[in-house]
Amino acid sequence: MHYDTEIREPKMEYRKATIDDLELLCELRIEVLCAANLLPVGTPMPEVKAQTRSYYLKALSDDTHVTYLAFDGDVVAGCGSVSFYQVMPTYNTPSGWHAYLMNMYTKPAYRRKRIGMTLLDLLVRESYGRGITAIALEASEAGRNLYRSYGFVASADEMYLPFDAVRTMK
Repeated sequence: MHYDTEIREPKMEYRKATIDDLELLCELRIEVLCAANLLPVGTPMPEVKAQTRSYYLKALSDDTHVTYLAFDGDVVAGCGSVSFYQVMPTYNTPSGWHAYLMNMYTKPAYRRKRIGMTLLDLLVRESYGRGITAIALEASEAGRNLYRSYGFVASADEMYLPFDAVRTMK
């Protein structure tokens, strides 16, 4: 008897989420936040979930947000999102439109199978297809190599005001 020793990767189906995926998108957002913040799976976040629902309802209808989903059959293996926003035009971005990548997540059982890279590529192509040339993201330590290998570089130009500083302002 012949045994095939080749490791077979799951055949993924990738598709752009629609408003019909609203509940799934909200559930995935909570799962992503639990993973990113090292919280137990299923940590209740009713306010975040309600605001996420409102965000998706608006952003999917005005086309300022796109999420791609990776499916292994009926199982969601991963997701990635991009939000589009406009600021004043600059020399490098004459339209003023920017893209912000977020919500990149591959479930643990599916990691190291190029799912994240495929999702990232779909999101970058979506952005460039809209004429957007400024794409930013905030990378976790675990995700930095993925973004570097795609060509993202760290920026020394941006600054931010931490939440704690804003919270203490009166």
